[in-house]
Amino acid sequence: MKNLMSPRLFALICFIAFGLAAPSIAESQWDKAAAANYMDERQAWWIDWPVAARDQNTACQSCHTTVPYLLARPALRHVLGEVGRTLPEARLISDARKRVTMWNEVDPFYPDQTFGLPKSSESRGTEAILNAFVLASWDAREGNLASETLQAFENLWDLQFTRGEGRGAWAWLYFDLAPWESKGASYFGAALAAVAVGMAPEDYADSPEIQEPLGLLRDYLLEDWQERPTFDRLMLLWAGSELRGLPNPADDKTILGDLERLQNEDGGWSLAALRGWEGREEYVPPTESDGYATGLIAFVLQRAGMPAEQENVVRALDWLAHNQATDGRWPSTSLNRERDPESERGRIMSDAATAFAVLALTEAQKTGH
Repeated sequence: MKNLMSPRLFALICFIAFGLAAPSIAESQWDKAAAANYMDERQAWWIDWPVAARDQNTACQSCHTTVPYLLARPALRHVLGEVGRTLPEARLISDARKRVTMWNEVDPFYPDQTFGLPKSSESRGTEAILNAFVLASWDAREGNLASETLQAFENLWDLQFTRGEGRGAWAWLYFDLAPWESKGASYFGAALAAVAVGMAPEDYADSPEIQEPLGLLRDYLLEDWQERPTFDRLMLLWAGSELRGLPNPADDKTILGDLERLQNEDGGWSLAALRGWEGREEYVPPTESDGYATGLIAFVLQRAGMPAEQENVVRALDWLAHNQATDGRWPSTSLNRERDPESERGRIMSDAATAFAVLALTEAQKTGH
């Protein structure tokens, strides 16, 4: 008699019969190698892009391409069976360390002489946070706190506001570009600083010499936090997942309710819905699910202690598993203006989306989802 059972059904029956767990959709249906290739190619482009070139033969740190790449690319190393860091990783870490050690000699990313006041101070504050973030993330995987990372944190604390409006935070770049260089984005930066402190190995967060500025940072993040936009409270949850003394999902039922209410029927989230950003020249940001919002939320919820089996997390991971493009990226579009999604600038939002999609999906695999 001809066997009418499909190979896929036969495999599923074998898994059940022998008490094994069938691979999840999130694990089995996304292309890890393609995601890695996309991120590597985009980071190589960024390093060589003349617009990203900075003083002392370094490249600009970026919240959309460089920083998410350095957080997500190592997460793929184990699952792909790779040994050693990629060339873009090595270059970016080298750049960060170089700029940290040359802090008093290297030009700001956007000097006042070229871009006007107060871009030098905004650049310094932003870069101090990003340097500490990427180096602490790297050291967390290596297991020891490098001297350059300690210097990065010293630079960070030296630039923290200690009085007046914004006390506890830092100057942050503003170019009227959502989501990272827009009004209110200094809160995003301060949350990244908290994540950096929490990630740093060797119990850096408990160091006696940083308790006063760290207290100022906590106070800044906690001030009126329940009235902040959903995007800000999401960043606070991420910070709280790494640094003690900040809220977690159990403390903030409202953000979980907001996220459930804002989740689209297809399981994803729209970035435009998380803060109410408005585009330029009557441009209306898209409200369909995108990879950045969905990946970021799914990643943060898991880091904050929500199990991958939680219904809204499962739906988000399923959306991510089914919405990867053939070239490895996840879709996300500009909040500011209409852009050609295939252009170099048009893919910038997809750079961040791909990194956080990878982080969410690899985080789920850690828990066996």
